[in-house]
Order: sequence, then C-alpha cells, then structure tokens
Amino acid sequence: MKVRTRSSAIIGTICLIASLALTTASADERAAPRGAAEVVLKEVATAQNPIAGAAGPGDTVWIAERAGTVRVLDDQGLGEPVLDISDETTTDGERGLLGVAFDKEFAHFYISFTNREGTSTVDEFAVRDGELQPETRRTVLTQTQPYANHNGGDIQFGPDGYLYIAFGDGGSGGDPHDNGQNLDTLLGKMLRIDPSGGEPYAIPPDNPFVGVPNAKGEIWAYGLRNPWRFSFDAGTGDLLIGDVGQSAWEEIDWAPADSRGGENYGWSEMEGNHSFRGGTEPANHVPPIHEYDRNGLGCSVTGGFVYRGDAIPDLTAQYVFSDYCDGTVRALRMENGKVTGESDLGVNAGQVISFVQGGDGELYLLDIGGSVSRIDPA
Repeated sequence: MKVRTRSSAIIGTICLIASLALTTASADERAAPRGAAEVVLKEVATAQNPIAGAAGPGDTVWIAERAGTVRVLDDQGLGEPVLDISDETTTDGERGLLGVAFDKEFAHFYISFTNREGTSTVDEFAVRDGELQPETRRTVLTQTQPYANHNGGDIQFGPDGYLYIAFGDGGSGGDPHDNGQNLDTLLGKMLRIDPSGGEPYAIPPDNPFVGVPNAKGEIWAYGLRNPWRFSFDAGTGDLLIGDVGQSAWEEIDWAPADSRGGENYGWSEMEGNHSFRGGTEPANHVPPIHEYDRNGLGCSVTGGFVYRGDAIPDLTAQYVFSDYCDGTVRALRMENGKVTGESDLGVNAGQVISFVQGGDGELYLLDIGGSVSRIDPA
C-alpha cells in the first residue's frame, strides 16, 4: 500500500471488467427529448478505468481507479494518486478497488476492495486536513467470496451515520448456494455497521436481525443478487439500490428513510417481479420500484442518485441511473415510493460503471473506459 501526495506518479496497470458485456458508446451532447430535463455531458477529466467515487473535503471529488489507485478531482482537474493499493488487489473477474466513502465529518476515508485472494475487504484511514494518514489504516470488515463475480462492493454512509456495505450473492450464476435468502451469510445482503463504535466495528442494536437465531446481526436487507451501486436521497434519506439481474430483468429497489430494515428483495426466488426458475415469491417480498428487461435497454443496471443539485432545476428529485451495456442516462420521477414517470435524458455516457454525487449535489458519471463527466444544463 502506498499513500501519496498529489504530485506522486501513477503506478499500476488497470484492466477492464472482463465479465461484463463490452458495448462502446462515446459521451455526447445530444439534446434531451421533449418533456425531459435538458442536459449535456461535460467531460471534466480522464482516468484509468474509473470505477467509484465520493464527495471529499474542500469541494473535491475523490475518484477510485479499479486497479487500486485513488485520485482527487478539484477545479484544477484530476490530480496524481493519493492512494495506491495496486499491489494488494487483482482485477480478475469483477474484482479490484470497488468502492470509496467518507464519513460525514471527512474524518475517515473508507475503501472497499477485493484482496489478491479475492476476499472482500473494507479498510479505514484517518483524514487530517484533507490528507490520508497511512499509519492509521485498519481493516474494518472482511468477507470471503466463493467466486470472482457478484462481489458487490459499494459503500456509503447513511443519514444515520452508519456505514452501509453492499455484497453480491457470491457469484457463479443463479445463486447456487442460495445466499440471497439465507440470513446466516453476509452475501447477497445490504449490511449496516458502526465502524467507530467498536473494534473492528459495532453492530447497531436496532438492526433488524440482532438477536435472531442463525442470522447475522450486520444484515440490514437481503434477497439481493449483485447490488452494484446504491445511494441515499440527500433530500429525503430514502435508500435506492440498483440490483443487477441474472439474464432477463434489471431492477431498482427502494426503501423509505423511516425503514427499520429487514426488506427481502426476493433474489433468488425472484428476479425483479418475476419468478426465477420456478421459485416461489416470498411472503415478505418487497418488489422493485422499477424494472426493465434486456430487450434493447442494456444488460447491467448502474444505480445512481436522486438529483439534489441547483444547476438543473427540472431534474430535481428525480432518480438518475444508467446501464453498463447501454449507457443511456435515464431519470425516474417518484412519489410516495412509486414511479410516476421515466425520461431518457438524451445523453449517452458510454460504459457507465458508476455515478458520483459531489458535495454540491451535482452528478458525475464514470465510464470504465476512462471518461469522467458531469451532468450539466443544456
């Protein structure tokens, strides 16, 4: 592991995600269709396989590159790596540096990655004056992975101050170990932990499965296949999850801010609203707020954010998302937990692997091919 200043040289070779279908599309500035918010994509930087990001201190955006480096985007552009763990991770399958997050005070920085053995790992660094403190690094949580795909790996702090961690079902295809519905594993789950409340972390006492026999107390929600990207609405606190489908349906799941957790999103009995391989819908199944099939719309949903910036008033309160294999940027209008409309924003960002929400609420899109773009008003 190397922690660097902004002036350090980039080290590490970065690979593309081989296990996803590769569909190339260039970012453009086509006008949005009538009735939708009118936006353009402005490329603000290029990186080597940018894969995740987080709003950082001082109006910066920290961008993670898949092979293990983290770089800082500010009004001067994208700087040299401030962190390099390229000798600790691997880009085989769907592995690599997969997620980054700051706590609310920007006092700690967290990284989510798979180590060279494929184990999912969440590490913490203290931050002082906007700089990582390498000597404070510690491992918060690990989870062995049986396969090289469906690792999940996204991390976000919720409005409650707890760290949420998304893990896929462990991989292969069709959830062969039934991890999605089993509460005795962290795989196929959304976790909720308090990284500062214990060593290495504490489990919040109001988590839904605390004290339940044969259930992991860290679990907040379950029945997920590969929740690649999730977010909290900065305006309402609602949780939205983009859960990648098996072969037919992509879904977006939702939970209100006042949820007490325990949602069962259905996998692997269900794929979206549909029975998967003859499965029986669980009695407590929480259906997706939105789904789409793969007939022309892509193959791997990339969950985004509810827009809360000031630059595009017509987009306010809409959930912006895309698809890795399609690249079209779309927006959902929602009311009381229901989708009331969907818009094609008329721009395509290529192989959209992730969205990043800046501290000002504006949205950035990461194309795994290298482009970092911001959604601007047309």
